[in-house]
Amino acid sequence: MRNTARWAATLGLTAATVCGSLTGSALAAPAAAPTSLYAPSALVLTVGHGENAATADAARAVTLNCAPAPSGTHPAPALACAELRAADGDLDALAGPGDAMCTRQYDPVVVTVDGVWRGKRVAFERTFSNECVKNAAGSSLFAF
Repeated sequence: MRNTARWAATLGLTAATVCGSLTGSALAAPAAAPTSLYAPSALVLTVGHGENAATADAARAVTLNCAPAPSGTHPAPALACAELRAADGDLDALAGPGDAMCTRQYDPVVVTVDGVWRGKRVAFERTFSNECVKNAAGSSLFAF
């Protein structure tokens, strides 16, 4: 009887050791591989008339996807994505003052960009004094 008890105890400890190591390795398994080699880059752009996005009357909205290939409802997605890549996603640089001559008429236009650029959350808002000033920025990103 003692041999049976010793054999059962040894078998139980061996099973616990083997199963325990399998459970530990399963917990240490790497996370699932990403489904794409590209970080997501998908944006929603809006333009409206008003002082800020909260009070503006939205006039137009477009989508822009830049990874893995330019697409969306933006009229020039390839050019807009190229400008974003060249500016390293710096929307302030793209919305900078242009050199066009515009009137001083105050009819505010607000542009917003929301979404993800290269895997990072983006929330951008810029108010231009009028449509001419917005267009003078010279960026195709805001030309929709």
